[in-house]
Amino acid sequence: KSDINRPERRTALVRKELQHRRFNIDVAVLSETRLPGEGSIRESGSKYTIFRKGKNPNEPRIHGAGLAIKTQLVDQHRLVSTAVSERLMFVRIPLIRDRFLALISVYAPTLTSEDVVKASFYNLLDRTIQTVPAHDKLVVLEDFNDSRQ
Repeated sequence: KSDINRPERRTALVRKELQHRRFNIDVAVLSETRLPGEGSIRESGSKYTIFRKGKNPNEPRIHGAGLAIKTQLVDQHRLVSTAVSERLMFVRIPLIRDRFLALISVYAPTLTSEDVVKASFYNLLDRTIQTVPAHDKLVVLEDFNDSRQ
């Protein structure tokens, strides 16, 4: 059976964009991945490992946060991401000696979301930031979903 008319997997599309010859991207933040569950994906022939967290498999496929990191970096530094929620992911990348770059991938609720949902999200983001060691360099990469007022 031919797969010519089959749409490409999201992860294959991400890989294709990241591996474009003009770019030299080491880490990319992914939002609205809509992939169920939690884990990592390393496709054959890909230079990237995708860490992702979504809703439980029995829930609607909405939201989803992720990080696409060059597999060479993942292997060299034995990187492991922490999936805080389907909207927050965290990874620490070693720099020099005992220095780390702490990256937090953020996919915020929309402005029209219920206040309790937004408050819960920002409380979780605050708690996540508080866990970052003071000597780490912190970068928050986000899709704040036009959450400004």
